[in-house]
Amino acid sequence: MPLARSLSVTSLSGLEEWDEEFDLEDAVLFEIAWEVANKVGGIYTVIQTKARLTSEEWGENYFLVGPYVESNVRTQVELIEPTNPALRRTIDKMNSSGCKVYFGRWLIEGSPYVVLIDIAFTAWSLDSWKSELWELCSIGVPWFDREANDAVLFGFLTAWLLGEFAAQCEQPAHIVAHFHEWLAGLGLVLCRQRQLPVATIFTTHATLLGRYLCAGNVDFYNNLAEFNVDKEAGDRQIYHRYCIERAAAHCAHVFTTVSQITAIEAEHLLKRKPGVYPHVTACVKCLKVNEFSQKGEVTNQVVYFYFFFKLYVGDHLTIRHLDFNLDKCLFLFIAGRYEFSNKGADIFLEALARLNYLLRVNHSDVTVIAFFIMPARTNNFNVETLKGQAVRKQLWDTAQTVKERFGKKLYESLLVGQLPDVSKMLDKEDFTIMKRAIFATQRQCQPPICTHNMLEDSSDPILNCVRRIGLFNSSADRVKIIFHPEFLSSTSPLLPMDYEEFVRGCHLGVFPSYYEPWGYTPAECTVMGIPSISTNLSGFGCFMEEHIADPTAYGIYILDRRCRGVDESCNQLTSFLFQFCKQSRRQRIIQRNRTERLSDLLDWKYLGRYYIAARHMALAKAFPDTFIYEPQDTTAGFRYPRPASVPPSPALSRHSSPHHSEAEDNEDDERYDEDLEAEKDKVNIRQPYTLPMKNNYTSSVTGSLLCEVNAAT
Repeated sequence: MPLARSLSVTSLSGLEEWDEEFDLEDAVLFEIAWEVANKVGGIYTVIQTKARLTSEEWGENYFLVGPYVESNVRTQVELIEPTNPALRRTIDKMNSSGCKVYFGRWLIEGSPYVVLIDIAFTAWSLDSWKSELWELCSIGVPWFDREANDAVLFGFLTAWLLGEFAAQCEQPAHIVAHFHEWLAGLGLVLCRQRQLPVATIFTTHATLLGRYLCAGNVDFYNNLAEFNVDKEAGDRQIYHRYCIERAAAHCAHVFTTVSQITAIEAEHLLKRKPGVYPHVTACVKCLKVNEFSQKGEVTNQVVYFYFFFKLYVGDHLTIRHLDFNLDKCLFLFIAGRYEFSNKGADIFLEALARLNYLLRVNHSDVTVIAFFIMPARTNNFNVETLKGQAVRKQLWDTAQTVKERFGKKLYESLLVGQLPDVSKMLDKEDFTIMKRAIFATQRQCQPPICTHNMLEDSSDPILNCVRRIGLFNSSADRVKIIFHPEFLSSTSPLLPMDYEEFVRGCHLGVFPSYYEPWGYTPAECTVMGIPSISTNLSGFGCFMEEHIADPTAYGIYILDRRCRGVDESCNQLTSFLFQFCKQSRRQRIIQRNRTERLSDLLDWKYLGRYYIAARHMALAKAFPDTFIYEPQDTTAGFRYPRPASVPPSPALSRHSSPHHSEAEDNEDDERYDEDLEAEKDKVNIRQPYTLPMKNNYTSSVTGSLLCEVNAAT
């Protein structure tokens, strides 16, 4: 169950109430997505984190619809009998007609109701439904595309569910159906084609064609208006998927995207301009700085066992367990799908090579550990990393043994009323045990780059780039690289920690993406108080530039990849990293405190307004005789000023900082008061613009639906 983000004393609250005069007692909301109780990607995070807010708004009339996956249901869903009479009759009717539909509560915050459809049980209908889809919409789905076949089954079953529910209602129901992504979009198309009394919303989190084009190393954003979308989709063998996505976008009463930059992309590729941009993010618990320092100890242990080594130089044994000081070590990371160019791993590696050069020529004592958390194809852990874990455990056991022997002697000395002679507390046997443990840690090679044995080592993009730039974790390098090609888990023998725990132990998240419709990873970093680097081609980066006068002062570094060449962007990223490495520990603490203050911007209490507006707009379009929606002239968001103390002061935040060194005490006598700065910032918050909505209700359920479907496809 995700942790609810609790407001800290430094939060910049103050959002005004946004009252809508909509009576939702006789309205029912169905939210349909392939990732309901089925974790595949970022949409799962969206639905999971906003479920509580939506449940509070709609109460017992809110139902999530997704696929039935037995392994997920066993651990995430409590199966119960439907509480809504009409829905109970609907499920019974479908089950008696050859379907398997389950009802229960999703065991997440808010405990929303879920309707789970077993698509495998109705796979026998696939061919007939494909034929119907071709006859109605001229969309042909090839037999070999399993994902598209699942989309067909899920779409027809979803439309069946909504139609049956409308028929089972004793009085005409006002149904809102919110569909996420193309995998669920076919159900929306069928609802409109069958003229069901349903208000429909379609949200695209990333266009199919946009993702494929960016992965092909094209100049995407500068040529959006030039692409022949039908040809590009056909060349990539995704034309049938593209048709489903485009049809859903055109048939929906309200079409939304997750960011403004994705809206521009959708307007050119899907040929419809979205009306609302409901930004999405994950709301997790904010921690204070002292908690961050505790999590950092876990990361220190990981780095210790990974980089231990003992080198032979000629005939002499040189002991060099760690060739850097952990107190002067910075942990950077990039995480997400293994899309080498789309996620910016290519430019990050190049910037790390340049950063390594700058740190060496400037004789910096800072060491940078860069983690790449991107799942790839492997066959198992490699021997060197497993040996590191074994060595760490052996050293720990040895230390515990010596500590027990030392404690026993100390107790015996105190028992007879004598102060212990420290020089005699450790005997030869103790030193022998410790020496044997040290000698067992010898390694005659450099620490490995990758923690696993890659199945395609010779063609792996990250490993090939590392070979080109020459960062092999040598003792002379000030930048070290750890490539962990699988998601983090607390049960892993190598990095035994969850993702959130890992992020809290790092200093900076680096996400220089070229294609990022929103950006969950930098958003999660912000909510957890971790500075991050994103780009002005990501929805998150544009969102932050729009709401913050000086993002860098708040720990949000925005890399320009829109108006600069690749080499210029790489130089800018290198500059960001080098400046971050030059910050003192206190400056980083202050920056973290400021980053945490941005949490309100990424809370569903604020971002949920966009979804509320989309649902109310859809009701007004589908049921104009019952609902009238007039957008309020309400503020769309904060405009955070520059912090009261800029540039970041190296003074100490006494109430939240961990223990610091005496050297840092003498850096500057200026005192930094986090609460005082937050109060000053509250006064200066500006509200620059109003929510962009147009009162345009031209489409209607009773319109010429088949013409819309054919035009879309």
